[in-house]
Amino acid sequence: MLVDAPAAARHGGDMTTILVTGSSRGIGAAIASTLGELPDTRVLGHATRSGIAADLSQADAPARLWAEALEQAGGAIDVLVNNAGIFEASPLDADDWSDSWARTMQVNLTASAELCRLAVLHWQARGVGGRIVNIASRAAYRGDSPAHWHYAASKGGMVAMTKTIARGYAAQGILAFAVCPGFTMTGMADDYLASRGGDKLLADIPLGRVASPEEVAATVRFLCTDAPPSMTGAVLDVNGASYVR
Repeated sequence: MLVDAPAAARHGGDMTTILVTGSSRGIGAAIASTLGELPDTRVLGHATRSGIAADLSQADAPARLWAEALEQAGGAIDVLVNNAGIFEASPLDADDWSDSWARTMQVNLTASAELCRLAVLHWQARGVGGRIVNIASRAAYRGDSPAHWHYAASKGGMVAMTKTIARGYAAQGILAFAVCPGFTMTGMADDYLASRGGDKLLADIPLGRVASPEEVAATVRFLCTDAPPSMTGAVLDVNGASYVR
């Protein structure tokens, strides 16, 4: 019988292995740190220059990342957290607009899709369930600036992909969730807030501040460990009520 692998690991005393992409800084680092505090849990971190190194802008990188993570894990990964992403401005009149679109889609969406695919196939082969948590964005629903069509589109695609995985594989114990942060206090968000007029943007957040990486990480931890199976397909907002739906 197929089971939810993380739940089985917690109750059976086995190690739960979680792969987190983009874990070197910001939200990813907070996620890796928070999950690393769980008992009987091993976190495999990915980054371009540390942890399991892989440049997800390269088409073959997701498969190489998964293979190396699987080797380090001893052949079993229970949870995948897709956090790696880029947020690069590309004005409409930029000569490299199409290249920027393709790079953003590759890193933010296609690489995540490849990893989700490999995770689903892995769990099907093992005959156990697993969990996927995809870090999307408020932009998936609200949109973004005129220079970030590609970013909003990539995150919208991630949400749609998450829901599709949830619907397609729930009967096999494979669960999928998405988290949609708004502005989060990372270096990337700091730069954007400064460039767009921080006070004006903060005025659009009823909470009066941007989220912290630790708040996003706490949400991810819940989805990785304690969210009931009936929540599969859920998309959780962490945006201070700046966008409600």
